[in-house]
Amino acid sequence: MSASKESERSKPSRPAAITERFIARIIERLENDQVVRRSLPVWGRLHVDRQLPFLYVYRRPRGGDGSRTERLVMGEAAYLLGLGDRSQARGLSALVAGVAEVMTASFGSFLIVEVWPGAADSEADPQRPVFRIHEPRSTEIDSAVEVLHRSLGAVRTKGMRAEVERIPGGRTGPRGLPALVPRDDAARRGWHLLGLEVRPVYWDPVERQEFPLVRRALHKRFTLALRRSVFEFTRRHTTHRPAHHHALGRRSIVKAVWEVDRQLARVSNHFDFLLLVTPTNADAAWGAFQRSRFQKEPSFLYRPLPIDPALAKRELFRVPIERIEDPTLAQLFRDQQSELDRKLSMLGERGDPRFLYGSLQLFGAIEAPLLALALDLLAAIPGRARDESGPAVDAEAFAELAREEIAYYRAVHSGVRSEVHVRADMSGLMVSRGNLLIGRQTRIPASRVKALLNHEVGTHVLTYFNGRAQPFRQLYVGLAGYEELQEGLAVLAEYLVGGLSRPRLRLLAARVVAVQRLVEGATFADVFRELVDAHGFAQRTAFNIAMRTYRCGGFTKDAAYLRGLVQLLAYLKGGGELETLFAGKFSAEHVPIINELQWRGVLEPAPLRPRYLNDPGAEDRLRRVRAGLSVVELVRKRT
Repeated sequence: MSASKESERSKPSRPAAITERFIARIIERLENDQVVRRSLPVWGRLHVDRQLPFLYVYRRPRGGDGSRTERLVMGEAAYLLGLGDRSQARGLSALVAGVAEVMTASFGSFLIVEVWPGAADSEADPQRPVFRIHEPRSTEIDSAVEVLHRSLGAVRTKGMRAEVERIPGGRTGPRGLPALVPRDDAARRGWHLLGLEVRPVYWDPVERQEFPLVRRALHKRFTLALRRSVFEFTRRHTTHRPAHHHALGRRSIVKAVWEVDRQLARVSNHFDFLLLVTPTNADAAWGAFQRSRFQKEPSFLYRPLPIDPALAKRELFRVPIERIEDPTLAQLFRDQQSELDRKLSMLGERGDPRFLYGSLQLFGAIEAPLLALALDLLAAIPGRARDESGPAVDAEAFAELAREEIAYYRAVHSGVRSEVHVRADMSGLMVSRGNLLIGRQTRIPASRVKALLNHEVGTHVLTYFNGRAQPFRQLYVGLAGYEELQEGLAVLAEYLVGGLSRPRLRLLAARVVAVQRLVEGATFADVFRELVDAHGFAQRTAFNIAMRTYRCGGFTKDAAYLRGLVQLLAYLKGGGELETLFAGKFSAEHVPIINELQWRGVLEPAPLRPRYLNDPGAEDRLRRVRAGLSVVELVRKRT
């Protein structure tokens, strides 16, 4: 006998039915408001985050369900998966009743929503989503059903709007299966039953082929529709008063999520992307460019790669994101995986023309309105504006001021472990993994010191350590596309402390123009001459702009500063919450997801808020921004 067969025989057999003892243990945990996550005998699972007045149910049909429709409910806070076999019916019914009794005792009422795959309709477009809501003939929860109907009607896949039908007075479960709970019994106990039939557009029954991307897109919108409906039910028919429909979402984080987060962070922490694409010989390259009379493109040197990008990618795509049930978290991690893939490709192509194509994928091209704004700023603000005249602060003096600023935040939150390093192998300022790096030759006008302290420490360092205070590492590593929002916040901080100068805004505009010229095929020398001759920049400033743009073969990130500022001004004018944006490092597209996770109680309150928000002057400037200041008005009305 083989060892594997002997091992299989030695395993204790699982009971074939749901027992009273099994149910009693679950009820005990629910009564104590504890998380329940139990596998059912033979097949299935019960997951209940906490006491909630609803339960989603899926019963797998005899012979299986190739469409895997159960995935549509598995990301929710309270769901039950079980076999649709008649031999399991009594046990499942008793389990549902046990859960319902506990929740009804807490909330006064309970909603059971059963979901199942519908049969294909040969006359309808096979790719159009179709939902059928099966409801009792006379229902007290009509408003919740109406919200479900309306929300499902907004679902789209492949550009096609869903068809939704309400079917009153019939069954509330799959055809051929007994009711989960007898209708009269449910009415007497204050339980409400709904059935939701879903056409599985994510499955081809003829070819027996699954379409996971279609299901993901449907799942996200389906979840939102369910959550809005149960929110309406909860507010009107129970004693529970959640503040938002997302507050009814899942809170508990299962092992698969922690493992994916850990593995993605490990890949990301193998390399420091920005440091690896930053030239180490800026001063020497400037000298060589001068000696060539500004004709020969400078040669830049970079730090050796501490990784093999191909091997890092192998590790990256072993991360089992598909095991995550929660569609919101799965989306965040998939976005992160894709961005890390692009960054690793770019690192393998430093100095190659293909680097530019990767950069365009990562940061995008220049939109026509952004380029027009940049050119308008360069024309409207004099090239010799003297906002930054006067004495300057050297690297060591700025480092001491930065350490004092960091000490302030450390006194607020002991988790701040930021260090400041003055280095000869870089120019300018950079925050890397929460540490501030300063080029040894850096000199900062005294009028700009406060602005840059709040740019680097009050934004980049602060969001790094706020991210570290969150349960997911990705919030400090930086979610996909986080750079634009980060740089927009950092430039806004300069304005709010009264330090956003006209030369600074011209510099950000020039970076946009340089990126556009790079994409159009201009050479390094062409861009340098345009910045000097057409836009009035000093030669060394023009060189630094071109260097940042042409490094590694073409780096388009520098457009993020002005683009991020424009997006942020629009967000604040529209009533967006500023302090939400300091919870970690994420993109503007992720703000709704961050809000959702905060409502769900998944994310912790951020321990740090920018110091300047305590300043009445900053409050006044923020009010002006919310009233609708344009980018150029930030320096025209500067106080």
